[in-house]
Amino acid sequence: MTIEERIENSKTTIFKAVFPNTTNHYDTLFGGTAMQLMDETAFITATRFGRQQMVTVSSDKIDFKKAIPAGTIIELSGKISHIGNTSLKVRVDIFVEEMYTLSREKAVSGEFTFVAIDENKQPTKIL
Repeated sequence: MTIEERIENSKTTIFKAVFPNTTNHYDTLFGGTAMQLMDETAFITATRFGRQQMVTVSSDKIDFKKAIPAGTIIELSGKISHIGNTSLKVRVDIFVEEMYTLSREKAVSGEFTFVAIDENKQPTKIL
């Protein structure tokens, strides 16, 4: 399988409903909750690509462009954006959708860096 095919096959999409227990006093999704969901999506994407143990080593710039209100649906979309020897980067975008309209727009974007590790938790080459 080519690298391009592996990247395509590892794309990950997760949908969640934004319920009040995940929102702040402005009735919008907590930023930390958004980052947690993004890291989870990125981890799944990285693991699907490498099929080996991966750990998050950094979250790069995360841009919060639009508040995500309670009562909406979010789509988290992860895709490999860079592959190194022992590390890779995953870009994750969050799109927010109104539940009862066709409204959909990008709300948050960020990149996460992962390192492949061996059984001794040491960096290892990405296969």
